[in-house]
Amino acid sequence: MLDINLIRERPGEIQKAAFAKGVSVDIKLVLKLDEQVQSIQREVQQIREERNAIAKSIKGKPTPEQVEKGKKVKEDLEKKEEAFRIVSTELQTILLGIPNPSKPDVKVGKDESENEVIKTVGEPKKFSFKPKDHLELGELLDIIDVKHAAVVSGARFYYLKNDGVLLEFALKQFAFETLIKEGFTPILPPVLIKKEIMDGLGYTQMGEAENIFSVENGDLYLVGTAEQSIVPYHTDDVLRKEDLPRRYVGFSTAFRREAGSYGKDTRGIIRVHQFDKTEMVSFVAEGEDDREHEYMLAIEEKFMQQLGIAYQVLKVCTGDLGFNAARKYDVEAWIPTQGKYRELTSTSTVTDFQSRRLNMKYRDGDQKKYLQVLNGTAFSTRPLIAILENYQQEDGSIVVPEVLRKYMGKDIIKSQ
Repeated sequence: MLDINLIRERPGEIQKAAFAKGVSVDIKLVLKLDEQVQSIQREVQQIREERNAIAKSIKGKPTPEQVEKGKKVKEDLEKKEEAFRIVSTELQTILLGIPNPSKPDVKVGKDESENEVIKTVGEPKKFSFKPKDHLELGELLDIIDVKHAAVVSGARFYYLKNDGVLLEFALKQFAFETLIKEGFTPILPPVLIKKEIMDGLGYTQMGEAENIFSVENGDLYLVGTAEQSIVPYHTDDVLRKEDLPRRYVGFSTAFRREAGSYGKDTRGIIRVHQFDKTEMVSFVAEGEDDREHEYMLAIEEKFMQQLGIAYQVLKVCTGDLGFNAARKYDVEAWIPTQGKYRELTSTSTVTDFQSRRLNMKYRDGDQKKYLQVLNGTAFSTRPLIAILENYQQEDGSIVVPEVLRKYMGKDIIKSQ
């Protein structure tokens, strides 16, 4: 949620920034309601002061006039408090629907087609033979099974088996070992969170709620990424500035409906309803999020470089940025059989947007300020796809990236 003072000071900019994300905001109504809230609040305060004055003036048993006056003041106060509740609730509802403005350096664009490639690293892999895609390789090696998963769970689910499981967990171990050395605190979060928390994070706006699985007999949502249960860990907390940055690395299963993606990436395990994800979350002081954002991107790039896979970095435009992010980078890996780069990880700064909605603060001297929040993917299941396709050999075996061999206990994945 945005600081109301920011809206008062720069209403035109806020309206324009929302429009750049495809959201229409009636900024005049916001300012009108804000004025009403302030006006009623002043009236409520005046009536309370009058009530207190009456109470102080009573010595002993109140006179009939004092009783009558006190009764009228009480009725007036109740009416004004109810009016305040109604108007402030209406204002709060509108404020919760205003997206986080993008950073000044973010390009204004309509959708993902206008995202900017800011860096390309490594040469796309070329083969002397016709490469197989990740599903063909997975079935050949008996490490990916979508057929049995379809019987058990339906479309867009999969089983990992044998060395597929070991490779998946090798990536997780690699991420945790690296990030713990960087000072990240390991954490295993819940995969179910309250609706009010998901709303507070800003993941149910701009049509995003349709991608969330909910529990029918409870007011709970299944997380679509570990950050959704790690970020609210500090709800209503006040941290110390000297303890910042506070960094976490968490692992959880993630669930997504993938609404609107039917017909896209139906082959294999690129776009599925359930997958595992290792996520980074960082809480920093005011003014530190730009530096932290570059740091988290550098970590994601380091992971790609250590895996030895060609990649590119995209800076996401406003139309593809989402409701809560102020800036976002995507890291895309080269997928040989598709002849293009596909997203593997991303990192975003949401500034103090989620902190204001969830009341997450830190103490800076005598002041309490809102935490700046960032998130970034270490690894999901998609790097598995990139490894299989880029490290395949003509016989269908897979060379294990050197950095993962100590976790896998082998150099080659081959048919059993």
